[in-house]
Amino acid sequence: MRVPVEGGYVWFKACSPVQAFEPRLTASLFGRWPDRVAEVIAWEEHLSWLLLADAGSPMRAFGNPPETWLDLLPKYAELQRGEAAYAGDHIANGVPDLRPELWPGRFESLLQLDLPLEHAEIENLRRFAPRFAALCRELAGYGLPETIQHDDLHMSNVYAKGAHLRVLDWGDSSVSHPFVSLVVTFRFLEEVNGLAPGDRWFDRLRDAYLEPWGTGLEKAFRLAMRVGAFVHAFAWARQRGYLAGAALANFDRAFSIILRRAVARTYE
Repeated sequence: MRVPVEGGYVWFKACSPVQAFEPRLTASLFGRWPDRVAEVIAWEEHLSWLLLADAGSPMRAFGNPPETWLDLLPKYAELQRGEAAYAGDHIANGVPDLRPELWPGRFESLLQLDLPLEHAEIENLRRFAPRFAALCRELAGYGLPETIQHDDLHMSNVYAKGAHLRVLDWGDSSVSHPFVSLVVTFRFLEEVNGLAPGDRWFDRLRDAYLEPWGTGLEKAFRLAMRVGAFVHAFAWARQRGYLAGAALANFDRAFSIILRRAVARTYE
């Protein structure tokens, strides 16, 4: 809800039960990263309420320019690196736990659901399960820290006020492998901007994001993007568990797209 106040607006947000962790998480991030996330005026944990300062206009108002991501992604990576020290605190305070060691089990749990896919697609996922577990072990071998992962990092959740960029709406977040954040970012650059999978912008943005993490991580990033398509589906499945009736049917139309993007990764 946009609330008019003297001199402009503030924003009130009442979070749903599935995202009840968001007020505390947002306030914690603002306390440590006041220049990169929404400015928290007040928050109420028991009611899951947030009161936020106006952050300007969403990136979608400017057409999702890749140049803006080139500026934002290194700053987001720095936040993730810093938040690795607080991963345990985030989990203890309700942020969903999607650490890589749990991914094979989450894959099996996903297969137990009545998924909005064709039978052949589900069977393909079943066959892929052992390979998925092996890829998870391979990614874990790089030893990158588990940290906060926004999981909805796209043009509608990054706001600009002048040249100042902030990441908003942390209600889909989890503690997970940091690199899987860009699964969503790259998807929107494909679908909204029409960038082909081999477009040079993807390499430029990957390199900008990886710079704070160190060198020689291109293979780890490519692996994270592959398994991350499934991790994103795990997060959607968690949201789905809170829905029923028409809301579930509407959700599944979008969920089927997420799932099919994951199924496509089984062929690589």
